[in-house]
Amino acid sequence: MQLIYGVKDRPSIGKTLVFAFQQMIAIMAATLLVPLLMSGFATGTGETLSFDPAAALFGAGCGSIVYILFTKRRSPVFLGSSFTFLGAYASVIGHNYGYWGVLIGIAFAGLVYVVIALIIKAVGSGWINKLMPPVIIGPIVAIIGLSLSGTATGWMSGNGGVAANWYTEIIYIIIGLITFLVIAWASTKGTKGMKLIPFIIGIGAGYVVALLVSIIGWSANVDALKIINFNLFKDWAQNFGFTSILDYPKFTFLKAIQLGDAATQHIDGAAIGNIALTFIPIGIVELAQHIADHKNLSNIIEQDLITDPGLDNTLLGDGVGSIVGGFFGGAANTTYGESIGCVAITKNASIYSILFAAVGCVILSFFTPYVLIINSIPKCVMGGACIAMYGFIAVSGLQLLRQVDLSDNRKLYVVAAILVVGIGGLTLNFGSYEGNPIITFTSLATALIVGLITNVIVNKIPSLDKEGEQEKAETTEEQPTAQE
Repeated sequence: MQLIYGVKDRPSIGKTLVFAFQQMIAIMAATLLVPLLMSGFATGTGETLSFDPAAALFGAGCGSIVYILFTKRRSPVFLGSSFTFLGAYASVIGHNYGYWGVLIGIAFAGLVYVVIALIIKAVGSGWINKLMPPVIIGPIVAIIGLSLSGTATGWMSGNGGVAANWYTEIIYIIIGLITFLVIAWASTKGTKGMKLIPFIIGIGAGYVVALLVSIIGWSANVDALKIINFNLFKDWAQNFGFTSILDYPKFTFLKAIQLGDAATQHIDGAAIGNIALTFIPIGIVELAQHIADHKNLSNIIEQDLITDPGLDNTLLGDGVGSIVGGFFGGAANTTYGESIGCVAITKNASIYSILFAAVGCVILSFFTPYVLIINSIPKCVMGGACIAMYGFIAVSGLQLLRQVDLSDNRKLYVVAAILVVGIGGLTLNFGSYEGNPIITFTSLATALIVGLITNVIVNKIPSLDKEGEQEKAETTEEQPTAQE
């Protein structure tokens, strides 16, 4: 891909601030949504814990800065709150392990990456390319985008909930499509400057249309047309004070400390073991997405991140960054497909855009109006933007498949198995707590497992395969020439 700004390029401060703001908008909705979902999980006594979206935003910014440092400023991707651990959060909260249980679980998940990174540092990462050739990684990357498509269309058709009736659903869809089409137009037909900020333009256009519809809805008192919740701003204005402008995020570790003994009375050796068994398997499963994301990003920026800065460094950055982010925000972090999609569409891979976005999230988490405005963006608008972001991720995976000869049934069955299992949503559940699984292998992880097994069965070991022997012979013949 021909990038406008490469990883090491440094646009002017003004442009970088705009690009960073675009990255922040792309990752914001999902990052803020995770703590809101976590706040709905009940403890064994029927109470709920409170996780602050602003704290999650702060944590995501800190985690991304840690990641950038570990990856030597070579990997342009943002870390945000991960949805994969929602089942684990529900389990530890339901067991009355409280805030400390969540923080300990996130630490275990992050340490999985750290341990694997140390192993890779010792033995190398060459086995990754053998384990996950294009026939595996291509469809896996495609599934990452396609598996998220339901979120995009769900947000568009129901505005994050359920449409009141058929005509409000049509209005939501139209607003989402306007957002998407403006992004597509700005990215393909706009000026050079517009092509770098299509998401800001598209989401802005969608917000304006939603605002006009909402004004009509509030004026006519038609609840179905009140797309933007003006009550958020009304409550903010009525209770206006210093904290309405500046307020510190309610960090999760502070909440755990403030509860004192009440937060630790259920944490003992057995509890820590249970927490570990809940989070560690999910951390291992997440490894598949980490590798797939970095393979995809490598393809976009045309630099192999698995070798430089190295998979060990990306894992360390992701693992330590997740621990740091969770310590503040209460949610484990992961590399965001929205961020990668933003890089692909804008063709701006400048690491400074990611760094400024991370610092911006840390700073703006203290500004109440900013968090308020972001929370007011309708889900139907974000759904339209996600069509572009998730679509680009899926297409990136399909582009990797161009290297694969699908006329060869040995390759065809591997791709077919991964796509059907992944798109079909096959999951593996282990354990049960109050009717909910304790450990869930996502459809992505299940697809990867099935794909790897299929690849082992239908493809011969290279050293025993004639083609493999031929390639080995050709490599041996080429070595003297290379040395000369």
